[in-house]
Amino acid sequence: MNRDEVEGKAETLKGKIKQAAGNLTDDPNLQDEGTADQAAGQTQEAFGKAKRKVGEVVEDIGNAIKK
Repeated sequence: MNRDEVEGKAETLKGKIKQAAGNLTDDPNLQDEGTADQAAGQTQEAFGKAKRKVGEVVEDIGNAIKK
């Protein structure tokens, strides 16, 4: 797991907490912020996964060339 994946998971969790707090306090702005944070976190996590996959492919190619 790389930095983007970890930060994305943290951002998603923060968004879920904000959204829940908005639901409890009937604050639509906080709910919307939570939804936006969740989306941003999921996007960052997906980017991190893609970046890791590319790195793995490059490493596999490098290992194949060395053989």
